[in-house]
Amino acid sequence: MGKSHWQLYFGIALIAVSAALYFAHYLLFHDAHHILIYLVGDIAFVPIEVLLVTLIIHKMIEEKEKRKIKEKLNMVVGVFFSEIGTELLKIISPLDKNREQIKEDMVTGNDWGRKDFKRVLKKIESYKFKIVADEKNLEILQTLLHSKRDFLIKLLENPAMLEHDKFTDILRAVFHLEDELAKRINIHEISPQDKAHIEADIKRAYKPLVLEWVSYLEYLKRQHPYYFLFAVLTSPFSKNNLAPES
Repeated sequence: MGKSHWQLYFGIALIAVSAALYFAHYLLFHDAHHILIYLVGDIAFVPIEVLLVTLIIHKMIEEKEKRKIKEKLNMVVGVFFSEIGTELLKIISPLDKNREQIKEDMVTGNDWGRKDFKRVLKKIESYKFKIVADEKNLEILQTLLHSKRDFLIKLLENPAMLEHDKFTDILRAVFHLEDELAKRINIHEISPQDKAHIEADIKRAYKPLVLEWVSYLEYLKRQHPYYFLFAVLTSPFSKNNLAPES
């Protein structure tokens, strides 16, 4: 018996029980008028019941589920930054030759509110990154990404990523960068064309990564203040935490 069949039979059984009870009521009291009054009253309440169950209660349950999913996604994002994301930002940030334009904006303060985060996100969206790398930088990136390859694959396979398209795109961009660097066995002998190609790949991964970092900080500030303070102290954009320029 299929799922739809048992539901159909169950519905018919409930209707039959209801009809039997109404019939029993009539046999006992012989008052069809009383039965009709309550029957019409019950039927009249059905639209309100549908409104309460399907729109209000269902909406509340749906919002609760969305919050749970979002919390799980933010946990995954947190693991990503802990394992590789923060280190990536530390390495790539000094390669951005225009970074002075957003340098002050990236120093997150404990007194920041939603407007501050929104302002910085808007500025980053329109900001022009200029990535210039040398063989030393690329070798450091190559080593880091290669060491985290299995971790990136597991993140991409995580079912939770289906709910976060933007972060999935970041993972793909980072994984593509790892793949491109892995193809260059001797990074010190790459051609200028290859170098320009890899710099474009870095830029493609870097911008959304910065945006995700700021969004993640806003989440921590709102939901986990203590973790936020630690994230600010270890910020990849802090002068003390940046990788040295070559």
